Amino acid sequence: MTFEAISGFPARRRARRAIGAAAAAALAAGTMLGAAAARAQDKPLVIARSMDLDTLDPQRAFCDTCQIYVSAVYETLVGLGADNRTLVPNVAASWQVNGDQTVFTFALDPKATFADGSPVEAKDVKWTLERLKNLKGNPAFLMDGVTSIEAPDAETVVVTMAAPSAEFLGILTAPYTGVVNSDVAAANGAVADADAASKDQAEPWFLKNSAGSGPFVLASYLPDEELRLKANAGYWRTKPGVGEIVMRQTKDAVAQGQMLESGAADIAMQIDPDLAASIKNDAVTIKPVPSFNFLYVALSPGAKSLPKPMTPEVREAIGLALDYEGIIDFTLGGHGAKQAAPIPNGFPGTSELPAPETNVEKAKELLAKAGFEGVTLEAAFPSMNVYGVDLSILMQKVQQDLTQVGITLELQPLAFSVWREKLLGDGIPLTTAFYAPDYFGSAQYVQFFGIFEGSSWSKRSHADRAPGTLNPKEAELLKAALAAPAAKQDEAYHAIALEMIKDRIIIPVVSPSLILAYRNDVTGVRYSACCNLPLGELGRK
Repeated sequence: MTFEAISGFPARRRARRAIGAAAAAALAAGTMLGAAAARAQDKPLVIARSMDLDTLDPQRAFCDTCQIYVSAVYETLVGLGADNRTLVPNVAASWQVNGDQTVFTFALDPKATFADGSPVEAKDVKWTLERLKNLKGNPAFLMDGVTSIEAPDAETVVVTMAAPSAEFLGILTAPYTGVVNSDVAAANGAVADADAASKDQAEPWFLKNSAGSGPFVLASYLPDEELRLKANAGYWRTKPGVGEIVMRQTKDAVAQGQMLESGAADIAMQIDPDLAASIKNDAVTIKPVPSFNFLYVALSPGAKSLPKPMTPEVREAIGLALDYEGIIDFTLGGHGAKQAAPIPNGFPGTSELPAPETNVEKAKELLAKAGFEGVTLEAAFPSMNVYGVDLSILMQKVQQDLTQVGITLELQPLAFSVWREKLLGDGIPLTTAFYAPDYFGSAQYVQFFGIFEGSSWSKRSHADRAPGTLNPKEAELLKAALAAPAAKQDEAYHAIALEMIKDRIIIPVVSPSLILAYRNDVTGVRYSACCNLPLGELGRK
């Protein structure tokens, strides 16, 4: 994966030497060190972030902030290592897979306990995965292909697939598969059976309570203000390094930077490269790292407000009209990469894909042929800062590009929850959104962005209202890819990526470098491909 380095960040050696000297002095003082450490752990760690939360229900949630919250409170069977590729034990101490990758058997760690002290048992895993599948929420696609989940004893779980699934272990690192205390959740309205989508009443309860085995528990949630977590006092593994974490709603990147420099925030999560380069505070660490995140323009051929049919030719023209290099410069000062398909650079299938092309003249020809010149499109989008990109600025650039080919965009910045409701309701002809991986593997992108019956973006694009939009070939290719041996994975997903490019429903516009920005006394800050920011690893010096 290619990422441009961000140069010119000020050295912070003096601050590190000062911290080292202070630590040495405290060590000599003995009891003073213990008292200081206790105070450091008691002090809430504040994260400044523009939050895209609309639920705290682990099997309904599906957003970047959701990844951070759910993975801190609920633990999955299988974990993802710090290299973002290696599978590691989590609630499951070990596992076995049969020869054709259709039966997965997990042995649970007998030491695993929920926050209330009760053991994590096979029945909880079975209930959780069945609820994830049957709620039919946004992350339900992770359970596609699962035919049965059995709990032959308290410490064994057996999952059977309808067809080979080379990525199922990776799927189980996704936070939304995090194990829930089934007794507690069921007592508060949660349902896991086949009627869960209509019968489950637990979402309001999950906004005020949690029932996981993770290093943190939910303390409180004030929508559009803050999410507060406290350490799980009985956590069964290494206890978290801070006693309380507060995620504070901070929409603007500049405001995040100001909070970080003043000490009002310990971590700022959406600092852009230009702002990062301007921070000269010796108490702050700025660290650019590669990420698999990306932003995209999305088209809805079935949106009700479309004035004319959005044919494949029109969608192709919109893709050709976009100035990809200009978008990267305009939004990130050049600190990002082009991405060919809605599968991140560096994931299986992405090598040697055709790069996004800008061709204004060809776009005009296609639009003229389709009779789509002079059209005005509704362009609602979430009013957020994501991965250091202000979506309002991104959409202003897209608006400017499409004006060059005779398409006018009516920009409508909306709260995230309002945007999502509109997207799933009447549809939005043109919008922008973002995606962070839930695990390392390409199947998730096909399942979410592929335009075949039942996929998330077939619903969001309302393909059923636009004959000829669905691409069932992608579902067939995905089935083959999941059954392919490791040596054939790249080839299999490459073929799917080419189909997704041809759909022109999802048009990736930039894969940004990620800026880790935090106070020097904070430890454990890293990027995770499944969990975004692993809160359980955070601490203070």
